Amino acid sequence: WLAARYSHALDLAILWRYQVVIASLAFAAAAWLALVLVQREITPTEDRGLLLVRLTTQQGSNLTYNAAKVAAVERLLGELKEKGEVTGVLAMIGRGATNRAFVVATLAPWSARKRSQQQIQAELTERLARIPGLSATVLAPNSLGIRGGGQGLRFAIAGRDYAKLADAATVIAGRLSEAPEFRGARTDFDTTQPQLSVRINREAATKLGVPIEAITSLISTMVDYGKAADLFIGDDIVEIQVKAGGRPINDPSDLANLFVKTSDGSFVTLSALVSIKEIAIAPTLAREDRRRAVPVTAALADGVVLSEAIAAMRRIAGKVLAPDMSIVLLGEARTLSETSKSTGLVFGIALLIVLLVLAAQFESVVSALVILSTVPFGLAAAIFAIVATGGTLNVYSQIGLVLLVGVMAKNGILIVEFANQLRDEGRTVDEAIREAATVRLRPVMMTMASTVLGALPLVFATGAGAEARLALGWVIIGGLGFATVFTLFLTPVAFHLLAPLSKPRADEARRLLDEMDAATPSSLQ
Repeated sequence: WLAARYSHALDLAILWRYQVVIASLAFAAAAWLALVLVQREITPTEDRGLLLVRLTTQQGSNLTYNAAKVAAVERLLGELKEKGEVTGVLAMIGRGATNRAFVVATLAPWSARKRSQQQIQAELTERLARIPGLSATVLAPNSLGIRGGGQGLRFAIAGRDYAKLADAATVIAGRLSEAPEFRGARTDFDTTQPQLSVRINREAATKLGVPIEAITSLISTMVDYGKAADLFIGDDIVEIQVKAGGRPINDPSDLANLFVKTSDGSFVTLSALVSIKEIAIAPTLAREDRRRAVPVTAALADGVVLSEAIAAMRRIAGKVLAPDMSIVLLGEARTLSETSKSTGLVFGIALLIVLLVLAAQFESVVSALVILSTVPFGLAAAIFAIVATGGTLNVYSQIGLVLLVGVMAKNGILIVEFANQLRDEGRTVDEAIREAATVRLRPVMMTMASTVLGALPLVFATGAGAEARLALGWVIIGGLGFATVFTLFLTPVAFHLLAPLSKPRADEARRLLDEMDAATPSSLQ
């Protein structure tokens, strides 16, 4: 019954073959337009049951001060633990620097809590922002372990002058915090580290006969130490250091009251030769792409994907940045930008390689083109499946697209190979493709059904990594369902249109045999 119905529908498709081609092209064009609606990200937002909290206090703070701040964070997590949403907390203080700490919060199993990881993360971020003297970032790591993943949108303002870059970054961070796509933004350029700026009056030093080296050596020795010599003891080298004794240097006035010897043997205070100023600087000066840069981190609002956040950020930053400034994407955003540029090229090269392999297998470029003619339309079907399910174009959905290309090529080979065999037996193009498509209907449908049924568990997945499996499952189920229609109808139509451009392989074999037979007597003579 199914074969008879399909045979009748195939007759209509071949009869109206040009209309079928036009409808398929219209379908592909609609998918191309719908691709604009598909947001892009590296991985879908996943509930992995784990939150990481990175804490930073002001420069110069000691471990006792940091321990008090970490205790405040633990109290907040303790409240979530009482609600049954958090099961374990691990805190590490002084990791990398005395003013840094790291907290790991393990969430309860998915069935034991009502709120998602993202909802808990949003509440925790909001409450941590109220703790004075503490800069906190709540991270949700991704399953691929991409560096910078789970931190939202990270980028840097690059230019020539750090002060101007910091001003521009502060303005942009403020506007991002007000935008609906973001939950808050901050710059990673805080002038919180105290520093003494010592400027030597070279003219006064020259008049008094004080060498510049004497001034710098005195300051270095009093503040830290001076290297006197290296002592060799066997195979070991021991550095001899000169350190100041007596009263320590606690403030700039202690340094200004030091005495330095002049050329006539008298002593003069250091304040007569230098000007000492206490300033605040940034602990680190970042560089990106060999340019000075000020990093900015912005948390994404619920439901906002990375590509949407990047577009909103560029729109806001474009109104603030000076002509000599630019945006450099960092972390997950940079990875997304780089992979988005290469995805089309990778798929294009892959299709070219498949075309060459099929052409070699069938000894015909036409047969290879017939098989690959349905692949773009299968990808178009997958795009509609992503749009219909509200998904995104990520690494998992791209894996589904690759799988879809393979299955469609395999189904096309089933039909085209059998049609070529029938042509070798003397059938016409029309007879060969009608019989081949009807006979191969069952294998094609079995391939589609087994693949779709195998992907059903991905769609109904729960727990850790369920979001990734959903992205893969919907592409396979939705895309392959539409793609099978193209395989069963568009492949015969394409064969009917293109196959007359090539001769059957049996004809070529007979022609070669005839030429060999004709050449044999002349060679014997």
